[in-house]
Order: sequence, then structure tokens, then C-alpha cells
Amino acid sequence: MSENRLTALLEAGFTDRLGEPDRKLLARRALLKAGDEKPPFHLPTSWWYVVPGESYEGLFAALDLHDRVPVTFREGLDVADLPSRPDAVPVFVTPEIDGWRLIFGHLDSVIGWGWDDMMGAVERLSARCGQAQMFFEDIAGGADIWVVAEAGRIRRRYARESDPEWVGELLPWETPATDDEDFDPEFDEAEPYEGTASAMTACEYLSVYPFPFDEEAEIRGHGWLAVSASGVGHEGLEALART
Repeated sequence: MSENRLTALLEAGFTDRLGEPDRKLLARRALLKAGDEKPPFHLPTSWWYVVPGESYEGLFAALDLHDRVPVTFREGLDVADLPSRPDAVPVFVTPEIDGWRLIFGHLDSVIGWGWDDMMGAVERLSARCGQAQMFFEDIAGGADIWVVAEAGRIRRRYARESDPEWVGELLPWETPATDDEDFDPEFDEAEPYEGTASAMTACEYLSVYPFPFDEEAEIRGHGWLAVSASGVGHEGLEALART
């Protein structure tokens, strides 16, 4: 199936009508095409979640995603430009990258922009998958966030919009702010729990740095496109045909 046919399938919304034989064929296709894909891939987003590759299946229930379709890495990277319905927008789950799966695409619609929405999602993901991470960086807006959650609870978090905030104990790889070479105890102040203040730094230590991915990264399996509602995409086809 070409990418144009994949787009047509998503636009028509028939992903909920695919039977198990069809999904197996699509998975085989994605794996065959993935054999020609080589990193580095550049993640086209500033907001993503990460879960372990071995327990990623729980993410679909955690984020209430449905009707998943096997896709290649490159097909999934275009998730923001894929056709969608207002009630069923697609989200991309990457193939396994060095033991991790990344989740991104239309998160503002699927999860919401609210702080409780963002934190609730990483907690639900960690409850279903054992652990989860969230990274968000908005250079223009001055936001920088990284979160680590385990078994449904946030273990460590850094967040900055105006004033920086740390939650939880330092992780083993973090350097305390008081040990930073630029820290001057005569003029600077820092609490013992202040550590790494950068989502881009944290993701390198915690899981995968995707800007770009390491060309030596081990990529396994295929990706998934899933939508935010079940059984609604194929309705209203007459109106779609007239647009």
C-alpha cells in the first residue's frame, strides 16, 4: 500500500473496519518497508511521551487510542499533516528505538494543553506501562519541562515557564545545581533538590535523544498510527466527498 493509499484509508476513516488478516498484512508491509529506513530521523515535535518498548501495549488504553494501523517510521513522522476528523485525530507511536517507544502528534487534541491534562497523561502511561516520561520544550514561549513517572506517580519533574520548579529527588545521573561550575555560592542560591534544567539534556540520559536520533540507534519493529476515537471515522463520507 502506497502512502497515498494510507492517507486515503485514514481520510475515509475505515481503520476500525480492518480485520486481523488485514492488520497482519499491513504489519508485514511496514516491516518490509522499514528495512530500507535508516536513521537519523528528526522528531518533528516539541512535545512527546516515552514508554518502554517491552510494555508499550498499555499506552493505547492509557491515552484512549483506537483502531491502530501498522506504519513505517517515515509515514508516522508526517502525523501532523495526515488527514483527520475532528473526533478522531491520529497519534504516532514510533518503532522501538534503543528499547523505547515515543508517542507524539495531535497531543493538544488528544490530551489537552492543561497542566493537569499533561501530568495526568504521563501518570496514566506509567500506570499501564510501568514507567513513562514526558518532554516539552517551547523556545519561543520559554517553557521547558521533563517528567519521569513510575507506577502511576510522578517521581521527578522539572518545569519552567517563568520560575523553575523541581519536584522529587535528584536522579543518579543529575548534577546538583550547587555543583555546577558556574554556581557561585557567594552570589547564587539553590536548593539541594535542584538539578538538570533542560528537557533536551534529560532525554539523552533517560531514554532517546531525537534531534536527530543516533544513527547507531537500534530500531526494531514497526510504528503505529492510532486515532482518538473508535468507529466514527467512516461516518459522514458523503459530506467528505463534497469537500
